[in-house]
Amino acid sequence: MGTLGQSYGRSRPYSLGDCTVTQNQSVVRIGAVNYLNTKPLVFGLAERAPNARIVFDLPSRLADRLASGQLDVALIPSVEFFQDPSYTIISDACIGCRGSVLSVKLFSRKPVSRIRTLALDEGSRTSVTLVRVLLEHKLGVRPRLEPLPIGASVNDTGADAVLLIGDRAIHPPAGPFEEVWDLGDQWWQWTGVPFVFAMWTARSQANLDDIEATLSAVRDDGVDNLALIAEKESAAVGMTPTECLSYLRDNLHFYLSPREFRGLELFYQHAVQLGTAPHGLQLPLTHAIDT
Repeated sequence: MGTLGQSYGRSRPYSLGDCTVTQNQSVVRIGAVNYLNTKPLVFGLAERAPNARIVFDLPSRLADRLASGQLDVALIPSVEFFQDPSYTIISDACIGCRGSVLSVKLFSRKPVSRIRTLALDEGSRTSVTLVRVLLEHKLGVRPRLEPLPIGASVNDTGADAVLLIGDRAIHPPAGPFEEVWDLGDQWWQWTGVPFVFAMWTARSQANLDDIEATLSAVRDDGVDNLALIAEKESAAVGMTPTECLSYLRDNLHFYLSPREFRGLELFYQHAVQLGTAPHGLQLPLTHAIDT
């Protein structure tokens, strides 16, 4: 059963590169993501966790490394969290939205109700599950799925619709498109609850030391410095500092509250129905805060 807010001791050493770590020498191995939407969750992380070993990688790779025991804690997508009932959400920091998310969109060349083929951005398994849930349960649409490799453009596929995430969704591709869905907004309008894309997750029996409180404090620092983050990161993603700040401040939500957990639970139920998550996971509300 997935639980929250528990720390697990470790009685035996484990290998970390060229050193051996025991309970007397605690080094937490943290997997983080270097995307714009994750910047507020890693702002000053190295300084607040000087004894941690921090690895930046793609979300799917972090999930694989967490599952294999190469990491103790990782910021992984919600669908990846569903895969192991022993995983623990250890922080009230997350990446979510309460409405339009801007960076996850469906671009359809025909009315969405008539989509028969859908090209999927390979960068996010959670967004893939989300768009499938929305199409099937809102419209009864079950398109044939095909990959859109990272680096490929919408012009490289003849599919009726394309799912794009990140910078490619923020900066709309050349159309024409009959409909464009912001998936965060579609989920919010349909369910009335937030959507959670990713959260800090620990594997069972990881020695976490004080990392739970640290990750929340890092998030607080990041949220307090959104303007600074936007100024620093905007050029790299082709946005003005004002646009970047608006995205971080107005489109994203970085706090896990009971409302977020209701959204996460509902998404989990739909993922189980689709076959992209196993049965039996429970989501207790430890670590949730009222926001």
